[in-house]
Amino acid sequence: MPSADHRPHDDHDHDHDDDHAGHSHGPGGHVPSVTAANARRIQFVFVMTLVYAAVQAVGGWLSGSLALIADAGHMLSDAAALLLALIAYRIAARAPDKLRTYGFHRVRVLAALANGASLLLLVAWIVWEAVARFRSPTEVMAGPMLTVAVIGLLVNMAGAWVLMRGHQGDGNLRGALLHVIGDLLGSVGAIAAAIGILLTGWTVLDPILSVLVAVLVVRSAWSLVSDSLLILLQAVPRGMDVEAAQSGIAALPEVAEVGHFHAWTLTDERVIATVHVTPAPGTDPLTLPQKVARQLREHHAIEHVTVQVDPPGSLQGPH
Repeated sequence: MPSADHRPHDDHDHDHDDDHAGHSHGPGGHVPSVTAANARRIQFVFVMTLVYAAVQAVGGWLSGSLALIADAGHMLSDAAALLLALIAYRIAARAPDKLRTYGFHRVRVLAALANGASLLLLVAWIVWEAVARFRSPTEVMAGPMLTVAVIGLLVNMAGAWVLMRGHQGDGNLRGALLHVIGDLLGSVGAIAAAIGILLTGWTVLDPILSVLVAVLVVRSAWSLVSDSLLILLQAVPRGMDVEAAQSGIAALPEVAEVGHFHAWTLTDERVIATVHVTPAPGTDPLTLPQKVARQLREHHAIEHVTVQVDPPGSLQGPH
């Protein structure tokens, strides 16, 4: 009996109930087209964001509004984040090589992490600036501020609509959408502040609403950062019960023992697992990889599994 059978399951086994299992590190056939569509959406929103940042900067300069100039910097940072996402898509599309056998998919995760981290930094800057304005209120020309803020709201609504129609399983797209939503909320806050200043003359409304927007953004930003860190740390995918997965494998009549089960996320949409099993008496060890892979695929949606078959008695735990 061989000491190990290193035969992972993949799409061939998914489509055919035969005795061999294919092995591919590439994602399913639908992913490249989905990724390309997401990249086109982000590219469109990037252009809109960059153009509006320029319009906002000019509007702030002409009106003497520091708030608009500061928000133009906010939009420019978001445009940079969107550009980073586009670069990440291009790098991630590169084929695997001898050094990086899994390819460059994790670049997308790194870009999502950078986007989330930049949002957190932005929130910190907004709060800092708001505190400074509480201490020393800044005069705001509410009329031009309102006009530019309304334009920004329309631009950001269009951008959010474009991105929301993309594949939301993509962390890179989610990061871009969070930036746009943050901009949208900022536009709403700017409109409310401008109207309030027009009616009351209270310039302190500007920093108050800025803090409220920051609180709304920080929760989503932290979620993006934490999800990316879990992927990079190769943590068990969200929602997966490791004990249930091992118990399901142990319940197969062909399996005597199961152990050394590991599952992690390669990218935000692709889960990989490895597991060691020993065959039950009378079981052909060559059939185990396919059966175990099918169990994990059907009950835990794991499409890429590496199964090692060990000699009987070499693993802990009863059948």
